[in-house]
Amino acid sequence: MPAEILSRRNALSLLVVVVLAWGFTWVVSKLLLQYMTPVWAVAARSVVGTAALLALGLALRRVAWPVRADIPVILSVGLLHMGAFAALVSLGLQYVPAGRSVVLAYTTPLWVIPAARLFLGEPIGRGRQLGLALGLLGLVVIFNPLAFDWRDHDAVFGNGLVLLAALCWAANIVYVRAHRWVTPPFELAFWQALLASVVLTALAWATEGAPRVIWSPGLAWLLGYGGVFGIAVAYWAAVNVNRSLPAGLTALGLLGVPVVGLLCSAALLREALGLSLLLGMALIVGGIAAGVLGEARG
Repeated sequence: MPAEILSRRNALSLLVVVVLAWGFTWVVSKLLLQYMTPVWAVAARSVVGTAALLALGLALRRVAWPVRADIPVILSVGLLHMGAFAALVSLGLQYVPAGRSVVLAYTTPLWVIPAARLFLGEPIGRGRQLGLALGLLGLVVIFNPLAFDWRDHDAVFGNGLVLLAALCWAANIVYVRAHRWVTPPFELAFWQALLASVVLTALAWATEGAPRVIWSPGLAWLLGYGGVFGIAVAYWAAVNVNRSLPAGLTALGLLGVPVVGLLCSAALLREALGLSLLLGMALIVGGIAAGVLGEARG
């Protein structure tokens, strides 16, 4: 059953749901580290999300058996985005505040610009050039070489992990752009999440041993939110938004995710909002917006 084309009002409402769900997920991911080791935390959240996607897909009658042509995109999304990106972010969150990490992770569209030029031959117009310059300037502001404590190996390592996660997501985006879709994206979401869950669980067992968890209502709530809303509901909503709104408008709307993540981290985790972080975020978000608008015009 194909995804329904929504009215503009309903699509914008779902876009708000996506922004709020993904923005708050960064706080949830940080809080999960109080209960579980990093890779087990993301593996458990992925398992819950996989089950929720299966239930949602069955309810909507939108679970399809993949064909051979679907395997590359299942591998790309499952390993690079749902797998590597999630695991690297969870590891990085041990050393990096949630607000800072969401800003760094959402530099992803900036890395897509040169990668798409290199691998897909997409031109880099003036809008994209401006966007890339603003985004890189934002990173310089956040990582002020004169103020950053390069002797703090944990900080360097944690920030590096989150930036590596952004590169993994960018690589996935570039492949997805080139992929020729046979089965609609949402119909493959369960299989992508299932692959990520299997790989993450095996990785967690190999690197962190058997899970050591003290179950509590708080942990159940965090896993439930992270899996059901952070993965299943948000992914279903995003697919419908992508089908119902112009790509440029959707991309601009998703710039609200790092803003929501930063504000939630400040309000709920009491993370400080320094001037360099706020200015860097403004430059990065502005750079992504300039790149998106340049793409729409080009």
